[in-house]
Amino acid sequence: MRNLTRKSHNYRRKRSRLFPLSSLSHRSRLARDRALHVLAEMRRNPKLSLTHVAKMEGVKPETVKKYFPAALTKSNGKLRATRSDRYAAMLYVPDAQGNRVPVRTRSSKERKAVSEYLRDLGRYLRGDGDALAKWHGKRIGGVELVTAGRTIAAIEPALSGFSLYRTFNGAAE
Repeated sequence: MRNLTRKSHNYRRKRSRLFPLSSLSHRSRLARDRALHVLAEMRRNPKLSLTHVAKMEGVKPETVKKYFPAALTKSNGKLRATRSDRYAAMLYVPDAQGNRVPVRTRSSKERKAVSEYLRDLGRYLRGDGDALAKWHGKRIGGVELVTAGRTIAAIEPALSGFSLYRTFNGAAE
């Protein structure tokens, strides 16, 4: 008879649950999006705790742990966000006609790049002519970013009626 107290060599870590984004309800997708914001804020300010940032974003720490278990590590007894992650998210950027184009990001680095592009697009629209120089000819998630001054000037009326971040990232639907 086998000794049940001894750990087996074939021991595997418990697999985290996978949540196909298409199967999530609207409410769950919004909670997952807020949890992504928690991770982003924890990366920007490592001194903040998961509990504090989760309260600021209006989500429970358990929700962050549920959707993004591999993006959190324990350091000195506190949960910290990892430097980067490989979780997918759908973000939106404008195309040459001013329409929302979905960008399927596959990592925190791509999500950060989309955020920086939208920030620089806003700066360009406020008069900083060099704000989009570093984005010329670049793609994120297979989508080419609009950087041509004439194109942006042509679609500016479509962009000016709403906040770039909230509308392009789904909060104002």
